[in-house]
Amino acid sequence: MKPETTFDSLLAALAAAAEPTRLRLLALLSEAELTVTELVTILGQSQPRVSRHLKLLVEAELVERHREGAWVFFYIAPGGAAALVRDILARLRHQDEVLTADRVRLAEVRRARAEQAARYFAAHAANWDELRALHIPEERVEATILDLVGSAPLQSVLDLGTGTGRMLELLAPHAVRAIGVDQSPQMLAVARARLEKAGLRNVQLRQGDIYALPVERDFYDLVVIHQVLHYLDDPARAVREAARALRASGRLLIVDFAPHAEESLRELHAHRRLGFAGEEIAELMQEAGLDVIERRDLVPDQGEGKLTVSLWLGRDRRIISDPLPLTSREFA
Repeated sequence: MKPETTFDSLLAALAAAAEPTRLRLLALLSEAELTVTELVTILGQSQPRVSRHLKLLVEAELVERHREGAWVFFYIAPGGAAALVRDILARLRHQDEVLTADRVRLAEVRRARAEQAARYFAAHAANWDELRALHIPEERVEATILDLVGSAPLQSVLDLGTGTGRMLELLAPHAVRAIGVDQSPQMLAVARARLEKAGLRNVQLRQGDIYALPVERDFYDLVVIHQVLHYLDDPARAVREAARALRASGRLLIVDFAPHAEESLRELHAHRRLGFAGEEIAELMQEAGLDVIERRDLVPDQGEGKLTVSLWLGRDRRIISDPLPLTSREFA
């Protein structure tokens, strides 16, 4: 069913979009969630001018915003008249000079984000696990992970943003095969040393982008995203990519912080998001074709840090038919 909107809302939306800067903003926000500062950098216009245009787009319900601490993120609205605007944007000539230049500067903004995160990961690869002491003890989190995953043997496990490889160390003994993906060579070096020390021979490590995974599609019966989403500029895209790796009835486990106000994590540790509300993760999973089958919130006891850790377990809606064999090709 096509989304419907009122005559007045549609007229206001079309009027708001029919201006060069605002159309450029809509094109950018259809590709990424961006702050005013990032949009000013891309458009080369003043902050007051960009803010004024964003205000008009928000009032026309074409753009939505959410505040996290000192930052405000803008993104194109998911429904209503914005659906028509998305169709209009899809019809724009991809090689348009103005939009092409905007995409180039958007890529530069994204590259700067990635470089900031890469510098941080490289500087902290050796003591990554120690930084997790900011929240409840890892033992409580890991016990809950094992409880959610259950005791049934796993054929194939995929750990995204594997970091030091701790999730692989925890889950690989229960699986025939386990894969860890991370973008940082330094992190992969730490993970490799850890897994070799643990004597795990059914694990492979791959350098790759969480938005374009170097793994099989429709294959894994468990995918894990452990304390990774808060670093990403597009969590929804990462969840969709993770869902594509799942076999029918496969499960996705997301572990991250509940919403909090620890601004220092953004300033000192490159966190882009200050936690996720339960309904937000549920919506991301729903949009990726998954149903949330269980959620748990681990609230810290006295002396266990400040941050609540939330765990969401989702299941692929497709019905499993036959067990998925592991062939020699899939091990190659």
